[in-house]
Amino acid sequence: MNTRIIQQNQSSVEIPAAVAERSYSNAKDAVAALLEIYQRNTAFLREKLVAVGNGVLDGNIRYRSYYPEVRIKTSSFSHIDSRLSYGHVTSPGNYAATITRPDLFQCYLEQQLDLLIRNHGVDVIVAESDTPIPLHFAFGDDSSVEATAANNISFPLRDLFDVPDLNITDDMIVNGTYDTESGAPLPLAAFTAQRVDYSLARLSHYTATLPEHFQNFVLFTNYQFYVEEFCAYAKALMADGGSGYTEFVEPGNVITRAGETETREDGAPGRLPQMPAYHLKRGNHTGITMINIGVGPSNAKTITDHVAVLRPHSWLMLGHCAGLRNSQQLGDYVLAHAYVREDHVLDDDLPIWVPIPALAEVQVAMQEAVAEITGLEGYDLKRIMRTGTVATIDNRNWELRDQSGPVHRLSLSRAIALDMESATIAANGFRFRVPYGTLLCVSDKPLHGELKLPGMATEFYRTQVNQHLKIGILALEKLASMPPERLHSRKLRSFFEPAFQ
Repeated sequence: MNTRIIQQNQSSVEIPAAVAERSYSNAKDAVAALLEIYQRNTAFLREKLVAVGNGVLDGNIRYRSYYPEVRIKTSSFSHIDSRLSYGHVTSPGNYAATITRPDLFQCYLEQQLDLLIRNHGVDVIVAESDTPIPLHFAFGDDSSVEATAANNISFPLRDLFDVPDLNITDDMIVNGTYDTESGAPLPLAAFTAQRVDYSLARLSHYTATLPEHFQNFVLFTNYQFYVEEFCAYAKALMADGGSGYTEFVEPGNVITRAGETETREDGAPGRLPQMPAYHLKRGNHTGITMINIGVGPSNAKTITDHVAVLRPHSWLMLGHCAGLRNSQQLGDYVLAHAYVREDHVLDDDLPIWVPIPALAEVQVAMQEAVAEITGLEGYDLKRIMRTGTVATIDNRNWELRDQSGPVHRLSLSRAIALDMESATIAANGFRFRVPYGTLLCVSDKPLHGELKLPGMATEFYRTQVNQHLKIGILALEKLASMPPERLHSRKLRSFFEPAFQ
């Protein structure tokens, strides 16, 4: 590989030979150029690490390479189709985005760049950025052999290579708090390359599955019962030919393919990760991912912070809740159309005075799914499902405190259900521009003294979880059948938005 030596901050830095910027009128060609730069520059870092670890290089020089970048320039205020929520910029100017893992995001990038080229009638420019690739993010999923070379290095890696810089790994773009320097380009994407790489690494850690397996339609749950039902459903589909789904992936990247009747156990982890993920895959990532996030708003924020960089088309919360109305029965459904946020984990990113609207496309899909799975419609459907406000709280044992304050607030808000995750997931969906929804099942009524006894709980889970899961799957399949430009609501876009979905 051709390289060059430059001087930076009184030290010598070796970098790959410069790449001339290129202009493209075809999105596929542009993404291929991004991939070429990315593969070359990450390979350079891996090769240098191995050489240093083997003692070939003496460690008196730093090694650096840069993320690829895509840019556009527009000079017109002409209006784009007003129905579109993405795929265009709002005003003339220079726009850019650093890009990582073009192999993983190939279809996504081709779609986004094609929209820009068509909507604005401009070419896109591909070049190297001035953002270094941290060594830790230069390793692909099969690079553990090269990584072992680091064990032979007796001095800090940061003396020779760039490492993740948390000063620039942030959510300023999606939070709308970024401040572009005079003359600097405006953002094309919601996340920078280093922010995406950070989350891709976290996803593998938390879920024990590779990012490439994640699908565009996501179910979050807080109960293992739902996961067990999902696994049984997916494996039955695989054994029966898949019905359009191609693979089922479990933690450890254990794959069962359509037409197979046995699941291979090699690769399965000795114990489950913190938030295990399961992927029922379909072409072009249009399948379903289910993640058991466990209990609490902190987990809900953590996982959605990272799933968001994959730019899913929708995520839904399926879980249990406390029914707050005497008219509700155990097993009834709650379709959230508003949220009271007492989870507090997003207060710094999304103040509680920001409303979280219901999204019509998601609400309709979930209501239709409930009707189809239960066989009820019209006025009869109201008997088992209520739409209303769901309150999310960060104290699981709120009942043990003085109830006058919480109960008064819940009554004022007209809340019909209480849980610990739904508002967090919806609020982060709003923040990250990911269509969201919540369908909960009433599992107890603490305000009315109806708590499940052990035997009642077993029967409740056995009979209700299967139906609830089928509703969630059907709702996502309905959403997957919609064109993305219809599903991604303009309600989720602020005054000045990045062009990428």
